[in-house]
Amino acid sequence: MHTFKLIAVACAMLAMHSAQAAPDVTTVYGGYGSGTKVNMVRAGVTSDWERRWFQSNGSSVTGYWDLSAGAWRATEAHNIPGAHQNLVDVGLTPVFRFQRDDKLGFFVEGGIGVHLLSKLYDNHHHKLSTAFQFGDHIGVGYAFDKNWEVTVKLQHFSNGGIKEPNSGVNYGVVKVAYRF
Repeated sequence: MHTFKLIAVACAMLAMHSAQAAPDVTTVYGGYGSGTKVNMVRAGVTSDWERRWFQSNGSSVTGYWDLSAGAWRATEAHNIPGAHQNLVDVGLTPVFRFQRDDKLGFFVEGGIGVHLLSKLYDNHHHKLSTAFQFGDHIGVGYAFDKNWEVTVKLQHFSNGGIKEPNSGVNYGVVKVAYRF
């Protein structure tokens, strides 16, 4: 567990450093996800798109780029109960979001991006045979004010059938973001 915590802190520091280094970063966030015999922490930064589509009645579809780093901890590595596997992923995802134009209240979002894993995933009868993975998600969230928002989402990782085995990994995720 000590290694997992170190990776989580490193991911958070990466996100904070990236937020300070890039002037177009609009949000910094942290999240926690849980799946079948696996947990994940994730930190990232986002950059909003200026473009809006389907504007009507004070809402529109817009989006953002999401650059993230995540640390996974599997608890049944190689199908051995109690055996652990730790890995890291780095991802870039374009995300579309339907929300009010003032960016307050409820919103829905979805995205499909690319992720690179530090090693092959093999846990509880789920295997990913490539380090390259697609990561997609759908979510619903609430922006409390101009700075804070919370999102609950379902996230799926898979290599899209590039190579077998490819059973995929699913997470339920809670994300808390701070908007600058």
